[in-house]
Amino acid sequence: MKNVFIIGSKGIPAKYGGFETFVEYLTKRKVSENIIYHVSCLGENNDEFYYNNARCFNVKVPNVGSAKAVLYDLMSLQECIRYIKEKNLTNSIVYILACRIGPFFSFYKKQLEKMGVQVFVNPDGHEWKRSKWNYWIKRYWKFSERLMVKHADLLVCDSRGIESYIQDEYSHYHPKTTFIAYGADVKESLLADDDQKLVEWYRQHQVKPFEYYLIVGRFVPENNYELMIREFMASNSKKDLVIISNVEQNAFYQQLLERTKFDRDPRIKFVGTVYDQELLKKIREQAYGYLHGHEVGGTNPSLLEALASTRINLLLDVVFNKEVGADGALYFTKEQGSLSQLINMADQYTQEEIELLGAKAKNRIIKEYSWDKIVSDYEQLFLDS
Repeated sequence: MKNVFIIGSKGIPAKYGGFETFVEYLTKRKVSENIIYHVSCLGENNDEFYYNNARCFNVKVPNVGSAKAVLYDLMSLQECIRYIKEKNLTNSIVYILACRIGPFFSFYKKQLEKMGVQVFVNPDGHEWKRSKWNYWIKRYWKFSERLMVKHADLLVCDSRGIESYIQDEYSHYHPKTTFIAYGADVKESLLADDDQKLVEWYRQHQVKPFEYYLIVGRFVPENNYELMIREFMASNSKKDLVIISNVEQNAFYQQLLERTKFDRDPRIKFVGTVYDQELLKKIREQAYGYLHGHEVGGTNPSLLEALASTRINLLLDVVFNKEVGADGALYFTKEQGSLSQLINMADQYTQEEIELLGAKAKNRIIKEYSWDKIVSDYEQLFLDS
């Protein structure tokens, strides 16, 4: 029996972002009877419970500000070591999601080595590039990443671009890496076209089906909102630009408003967040097109969901996006006029061209990014290690 301890996500049931959704599917879609998952969960107590047949253990962490995520990972790792010792487990793997605990990693790694436990790390994306961090935190992230790459038994990269970066940047450590992507589903939304929730959402935001371009993602500068809004405003499109993101009390929103004056263009519509997953999927399906400006990090969950649901996808031309979209998407650069001209072109597509591009996008997900494939790849990795 292989015991796999997963730390670094906020836990399951998934309420948050990419890592949580990944752990949700990994446990829910488990096929092998020879794997037991132990999942660390950020909790208000230290209780233990079972979910998706995985043993979940809560870790209560004091509120220490921005260091809370680091402390959570360390406390989770300590709990894994305690449990493995107490139960005298053999054949165990600890899988750490993200590179937050580099300066402390070798200390725990030595203990785990003595116990015969392998440690895998998912390096995630370029966390040290994110604009929300100040200079010193960025320095910490980069330093932490280096030490985790140095000491990990295996780095599981969800993007070939990230895998190449790890191999190039840290070649002197001769890191052992493998590639297993993130996943998505191509099942259609359960909501009907005349579902009251959907109709009300369209009415509330004065939007019509297939008459809008869509952006879904964290409202941060590195996702190139300013570029996309400016270019959309410069386009001749008669459609709306619907932006689903949390912009409340966001200084970046005010900066963007001052710089672009988007409030003068009635096509630009910030509509807040949509937590109902079936409604969000339906909104994706009924978008005319999807704009994706992410450039930091690996395989992005919102991009996979767009390719699985939306027929025309316009992506920023960076290695991570091209790797995922391939011939199932259209690409724009940061050059002035690149995206606006692409939007003008996409607006003229025939129904046949739209359907063909949508089919190619879905095919990318089915062949390379389906959850069944991802779960199978992970189970094979864990069982063979």
